[in-house]
Amino acid sequence: MSHFANYIEKEIEIMKMLDVVALEKAARLILDAYHKGANIYICGNGGSGASASHITGDYIKGASYGLDKRFKFICLNDNITSMLAISNDLSYEEIFIEPLKNFAEAGELFIGISGSGNSANVVKAMQYAKDKGIQTIALSGFKGGKIKDIADVSIYTPVNDMQITEDLHMMALHAIFQYIVKELFGKSTNEKTMGAAYDKRME
Repeated sequence: MSHFANYIEKEIEIMKMLDVVALEKAARLILDAYHKGANIYICGNGGSGASASHITGDYIKGASYGLDKRFKFICLNDNITSMLAISNDLSYEEIFIEPLKNFAEAGELFIGISGSGNSANVVKAMQYAKDKGIQTIALSGFKGGKIKDIADVSIYTPVNDMQITEDLHMMALHAIFQYIVKELFGKSTNEKTMGAAYDKRME
């Protein structure tokens, strides 16, 4: 079997192992934060940071456009100047916890993404959020790591492969996103009507 066939087969195998109950719980936490007008913080490093930034854009525009009430998504790894200053003057482990100290309040939501589940800066920020009465969602792979145990809801990809972990984290985030869009715009929303809605928003 070719490398590509193996990769796809492995991805499908792990995809089928995702906890759909956890996905729905995560979606409900995001919807709850939305209805309360609460901030939703998200972060990660490297590819996980790119996923955090990507999904933030989806909610700021895709899920919010045309609504009077909008999602308050804040990607903590999108402010390069604060990250550079904090990592230079304090340590890289502090880059996410420090901005949380500026903004975070009880009743909000924190989403941490880490392939290993042990990224020190994500672990610190998630524990801080938890201690402050903030709901938490973790996305991790490999053995799940520390954030899997800290989080209120854990979306875990049981595979020792960073690329498949990152692929499935983005898939999970998109699946949650579509669930939320259907909840807000009508449960009868299907692929065709959702596509039409997006086409209209992008005119």
